[in-house]
Amino acid sequence: MYYYAGYDMGYMLIALIATGLGIITQAYIRKAYSKWSAVDASFEGTGADVAKSMLAHAGVEGVGFARVDGALTDHYDPRDNTLHLSEDNCYGGSVASIAVACHEAGHAIQHAQRYSPVQIRTALVPVVNLTQGTWSLVFLAGIMLQMTGLVRLALILFAASVLFQLVTLPVEFDASRRALAYLSAEGEAIDQRGAKEVLTAAALTYVAAALASVIQLLYLMSRTRRR
Repeated sequence: MYYYAGYDMGYMLIALIATGLGIITQAYIRKAYSKWSAVDASFEGTGADVAKSMLAHAGVEGVGFARVDGALTDHYDPRDNTLHLSEDNCYGGSVASIAVACHEAGHAIQHAQRYSPVQIRTALVPVVNLTQGTWSLVFLAGIMLQMTGLVRLALILFAASVLFQLVTLPVEFDASRRALAYLSAEGEAIDQRGAKEVLTAAALTYVAAALASVIQLLYLMSRTRRR
C-alpha cells in the first residue's frame, strides 16, 4: 500500500524554486532580446529573409511564413510547415530578429530531415496533451480515495510530461546550433555573438522548466511510499 505524506514545506520550497527559476530565465531572455534588438545585423533584409536564405542553403523548400501576434511568440508548426514569426522578428533586421527567425528555421530543417528527437517529441504530443491536464486530478483522487493504483497512474502520466520536456531540450539546442552555424558561416562576428547570447537565454527557459519538473516528479515519488 502506498500513501502520500502531504504537501509539506519541502513541496512548497520546490514550487518556490520553480517559480523563481521561471521568473529569472524569462527576465534574462527579455533582457538579452531587448539588448540585441537595438543592434542591426550585418545581413541585408529582415529576419524572415535571412531565415528563407538559411532554408535555401539547407535545401529545404516549401516552408511557409506567417506573422503571429505578441512578443517572443515565434514558433515553427510542423502541421502546416510554417514559420510563425512575431512582427519584430518577421519584419525587423536586428541581430535578435535574425537569431530567433533562424532558430525557427532550424526547426523546419529538423522536420524536413526527420531529426530523431523531433520524431520522438512529435509522437509524445498527443500523450502530453492528455497527461498535462489530468495527472494532478488523478493524483488528488488517488490520495483522497486512498487508491494506490490511481496514485501510480498519476505519476506515470506526469512522468510522460517530464519526458516530453526532456526530449524537447535536444530539439531546441540543435535548432540553435543550426542557426548559429549558418550565421557564423554567412554573417559577421556581431551576428554570431548576439545570436548566441539570445538563443542561450532562450534555451535556459527550457532547461529551467525541465529541471523544475524533474525535481517535482522525484519529490512526489519520494513522498509516495510503502507503509
